[in-house]
Amino acid sequence: MDFSSLGLWGLFLGTFLAATVVPFSSDALYIAVLWATKQPLTCLLVASFGNWAGSVTTYFLGRLCKWEWLEKTFKVKREKLEKQKKNIDKYGVWMALISWLPIVGDVISLGLGFYKAPAFWTLILLFVGKFLRFGVWTLFFL
Repeated sequence: MDFSSLGLWGLFLGTFLAATVVPFSSDALYIAVLWATKQPLTCLLVASFGNWAGSVTTYFLGRLCKWEWLEKTFKVKREKLEKQKKNIDKYGVWMALISWLPIVGDVISLGLGFYKAPAFWTLILLFVGKFLRFGVWTLFFL
């Protein structure tokens, strides 16, 4: 689907989906809509909120997940989960700032939820990271 043809609605939807487990990159979409609309502030806000909403969804899906489900369904060993938990405990909610990274960003959001990182600060830092990401694209392409 060509989300850019939907304008700002497409930008919101595309950036939302890109921050979930759906394999989709929002960068090219953001640049296309930014160029087409010539509305940098609006695009920055729409993309940031869309991408943030997708990460929030992924975070809360992680909170719903149980260790037993991962062990049984995906054959993930408890030792591996405990090792990942140490990383989450070490860096904590600050990992949310890099949740915009391709491929690993969705895993970070999911992991923060799964390991029950504090929701308030996680959600704030998720938004800050998303906003900074699209802010850099905005400055670069205007």
